[in-house]
Amino acid sequence: MSKKPEKATLTTAMIEEQTAAFLKSGGSVEYVGKGKSGQFAAPAPRPVNTKAG
Repeated sequence: MSKKPEKATLTTAMIEEQTAAFLKSGGSVEYVGKGKSGQFAAPAPRPVNTKAG
């Protein structure tokens, strides 16, 4: 039997350190209103026309 790899656990202190480093390096945080997505919708794929002529 092989051992399963253990998952890394993040603590609040680790997240705060990473956030501080990100902001110090010039990163910025964009706040998104409740109920909205921060991601842009990808355009719908176009159907393939098999009868091109």
